[in-house]
Amino acid sequence: MILSGLLTSVAINFALCVIFFTLYSILSKQPGNYKVFIPRLLAEGMASVRRPRQFHLSRLLPTAGWIKNAWHPTEDQLLAYSGLDAVVFMRIITFSFKVFTIAGFVGIFILIPVNCSGNQLQDVDFINLTNNTLEVFSISNVNNGSDSLWIHLGVVYFVTLITCYFLFSEYKYISSKRIDYFSSSKPQPHQFTILVSNIPVSKGISVGTSVDNLFTENHPDTYLSHVVVHRKSKVWTVAHALKKLYKKIFRIKKASTQHMFTRDGFLNGSNVKVKKDKSREEVRAAFVSFKSRYGAAVALHMLQSNNPTEWRTEQAPEPQDVYWPFFSSTFMRRWISRLVVILSCAFLTIIFLIPVFIVQGLTNLAQLEAYFPFLTSILTISIVSQVITGYLPNLILQMSLKIIPPTMKLLSSQQGYVCNSDIERSACHKVIWFTVWNVFFANVLSASAFGLLSIFLEVKDIPSKLAVSVPAQASFFIAYVVTLGWTSTSSELFRGIPFIISLICKPFTRNSDEVTVPSFPYHKDIPKILFFGLLGFTYFFLAPIIIPFLLIYFALAYIIYRNQMLYVYAPEYESAGKFWPIVHDTTIFSLVLMQFIAFGIFKLKKLPYATSVTLPLPVITLLFNEYCRKRFLPIFCAYSTETLRKKDREDQSQPEMPHLLRQLSSAYQDPALVPQSYSSNHSSLREPLISVAEVR
Repeated sequence: MILSGLLTSVAINFALCVIFFTLYSILSKQPGNYKVFIPRLLAEGMASVRRPRQFHLSRLLPTAGWIKNAWHPTEDQLLAYSGLDAVVFMRIITFSFKVFTIAGFVGIFILIPVNCSGNQLQDVDFINLTNNTLEVFSISNVNNGSDSLWIHLGVVYFVTLITCYFLFSEYKYISSKRIDYFSSSKPQPHQFTILVSNIPVSKGISVGTSVDNLFTENHPDTYLSHVVVHRKSKVWTVAHALKKLYKKIFRIKKASTQHMFTRDGFLNGSNVKVKKDKSREEVRAAFVSFKSRYGAAVALHMLQSNNPTEWRTEQAPEPQDVYWPFFSSTFMRRWISRLVVILSCAFLTIIFLIPVFIVQGLTNLAQLEAYFPFLTSILTISIVSQVITGYLPNLILQMSLKIIPPTMKLLSSQQGYVCNSDIERSACHKVIWFTVWNVFFANVLSASAFGLLSIFLEVKDIPSKLAVSVPAQASFFIAYVVTLGWTSTSSELFRGIPFIISLICKPFTRNSDEVTVPSFPYHKDIPKILFFGLLGFTYFFLAPIIIPFLLIYFALAYIIYRNQMLYVYAPEYESAGKFWPIVHDTTIFSLVLMQFIAFGIFKLKKLPYATSVTLPLPVITLLFNEYCRKRFLPIFCAYSTETLRKKDREDQSQPEMPHLLRQLSSAYQDPALVPQSYSSNHSSLREPLISVAEVR
């Protein structure tokens, strides 16, 4: 791609970002759009939030006040408001920004002048700069055997060491925050509870009796109570149908000027209680509670039976985080489900190669003209060719990638995870590796599907083949950052789909006070940030021109995601920072990939001594990773005896502890089996609400 094609893509996406910012600034001030742009504030009924009583012209003018409001809260305030997971997410962005600010400074001011001084491809035409190909700014333009390549090697070492230092600091900081978060938390049911599954049951003995017998005998001093899980798919269906029926009747009654129902007891100021049949089939699983956190931890990590497939234990999630459909799965069914999910992911990966090959075909004008000769006359128009090669391929790829996060989350939900947070972390893993394989490797090695497969069958040739292919795709990935980074993140601020849905539904829900507050999609956004990090590590020494575009993305992401966490998203669960190990491992992978490509580049550039000096880098990086895994990862798997004992001693004098222990048995009652109470006299949201001038 020539520089003018990239500039066309940048101009289009910059214009889209400005449009999204302008629309958001204006539309978010309109009271009718509060449910779209500030649903969390509405649902929480903020006391300081008021609707404007009079119309002001400022409501129709775009302003930047929302940026100040998003920037203002400190990390401690964000922690108190949105939890540790939100803090960790924001630190992923700040970590990336710090690393690539340093890498960008080195790349822009040192490496680009070195690259331009070479003439391996062509001399840089400074007079007609926009007609230069982007490769003249990359390492490909440095002459073979040039001593200038030693500068690139030094930069690779420098950025590796800097990244490892920041990784260690972040891992240490987040580990300490995780312990502090636990130590400062109030007593919660999941801290005293474990989940026991695959419970063996003898004939004539119930699941509850088996649980009680085992834990009374083996944990007599700490065992407190248990709750057996029941199969409830039909009950859920009935419960949801009742809830929908209630809401429908309530809306009709509220909108009507006459009393449609005059019979006492039917939505006429009184409650409607629904009792559900509890005589359901027991599942061989139970939530088992203990008198102390330490007692629960001992039972969790002890093997309860000589048969490891029986009496399987795991930490109970928060009650609101439980994924109830899991409990219909047996040990064998879970194992088979995981195998099916792996095969499904592999199939989806192969199928996704089709849009990848289409995208790569669009980036090559000569190939496009060969396949479609009738387009030759159109492709000769400069602006058309620039849009097709610079913007359209990434737009198609972006549209195709939209279905991947929800698909991976659906697949993860079939693997037998006990809670939504585990499902999201599993989906996060899947989306990351799907993106790395299908967006990175498939695009840089997209000559053919067989060529993509053969590279991994010839392991010794991987660095050399990557060294040839990766620099050639620099322009494509710069356009990718601009399209899927700038524009996609700006569209997150605008919330286009929820806004359109609200416009369609507004005539039918004019008097409705119901507000839907979404949870943050970590499985969608964390992989995006980490993949941009991979591109940064890979290209900062190959084509440093990508770094400024990445830094703009991280700056946009920081302010936009803070805004969304404050006003839009509410935490559905709290994993206390368990996403960070995924970030650490992916960053280590990116570093090792960068080092392998550097090895191949120096070999390709006929600088054998530099090739030899590169070899220790992956070893050093992997040893560092192993140290971090030994030092910090256990903290994310379990809390220490020291922490648990200290917390138990502190809570002994707390007046709410006896009440909490009494309520443990009801905390994990299946929602479908708990009597529901519906009342027409409810006002969860109070008007007037929010002042646009104050918030925006």
